Amino acid sequence: MFTPAVIRALRKNKTLRYGVPMLLLIIGGSFGLREFSQIRYDAVKNKLDPEFEKRLRANKITLESEYEKIRDSTFDEWKNIRGPRPWEDPDLLQGRNPESLKTKRT
Repeated sequence: MFTPAVIRALRKNKTLRYGVPMLLLIIGGSFGLREFSQIRYDAVKNKLDPEFEKRLRANKITLESEYEKIRDSTFDEWKNIRGPRPWEDPDLLQGRNPESLKTKRT
């Protein structure tokens, strides 16, 4: 169909080699982005189960209620304990006795 000279000329053409794939990526990306955006808007339109909505409304946790829980706590006795690294034994690092923990677990 095409002669080898024409094929060679098309391969050397920078517009066909770099420009066309770039345009295809931009145009195809816009269509893909439109589809993903539509999924987001469709998900917002879906209604939740009425029973689940009722439980969500009954389970309201406010900032004030959480503040009331921790207001009377004393942080003077708080101690920062570093977490163990993967190669360290967490029980020995935090000053706990590993033998007493083994008996509690069983």
